[in-house]
Amino acid sequence: MKPRVCITGAAGGLGKAMAADCARRGWDIYITDLKDVALQPFAEGLRRNYDIQVDTYACDLTDAKERYKLFEDMKKKPYGFRGLINVAGLDFEGGFFDRTRDEISTIVRLNVEGTLAMTHEVLKLRDDRETFLLVTVSSLASFYPMPIKATYAASKRFLLDWSMALREELAKENVHVMALCPSGLLTNEEVIQSIISQGFMGQITTVSTGKVAAGTINRVLKNRATYIPGFINRLMRYASMLVPNRLIAYLLHRRWQLTRSRIHE
Repeated sequence: MKPRVCITGAAGGLGKAMAADCARRGWDIYITDLKDVALQPFAEGLRRNYDIQVDTYACDLTDAKERYKLFEDMKKKPYGFRGLINVAGLDFEGGFFDRTRDEISTIVRLNVEGTLAMTHEVLKLRDDRETFLLVTVSSLASFYPMPIKATYAASKRFLLDWSMALREELAKENVHVMALCPSGLLTNEEVIQSIISQGFMGQITTVSTGKVAAGTINRVLKNRATYIPGFINRLMRYASMLVPNRLIAYLLHRRWQLTRSRIHE
């Protein structure tokens, strides 16, 4: 059987776009997300529209016992993996003391612990005949100290630095490692409302999930280290390199205060 690409968070907006782009390329896939009821109809649509093989497994990646069952399912498959796209991640909107300890811990367990566990396991199951493609979804927020999203941004910074370091470790192992650092993505109603509330800046920094997915796969095939979708987002990143982090944190906090005021209004 052909090797497969594993995609986490495959029932969400970006995860679906990644799965669809892989399917369009004729790649068989193995997809996972929190609930099976969201995976099954999506998987059936991919099989029907693209004539590919799709395996699914529902798993809460924050739970070590559930991850163990997922890994056991992977080991039983008669194929190896040609890639892993770590999409699964979350944030709880609001300041640090607006969130519970469990919510804060859940961000770290999924964004960091879940991603590292998935990567460690799938790399052991890779098909050595293929160049292995490893994409981890970080964020444009990973480049900045982010008031109101402090834990989320820090977790994404971890993934960015980890991805860059792992890239060097695996440089001679026929593994392409890339960090995807998007800004706003139209993935669900809550995110859409948040982007709208940011006004003009929210609109010009938003990129469609389909374009992000296609651009991501194209770039990891070329062995790029990072990908920031959208010209404005790349421009902002380069411009921010000239500004002290303390000032960036102040300006971002002011922006979030204005955004939250619009939401309340």
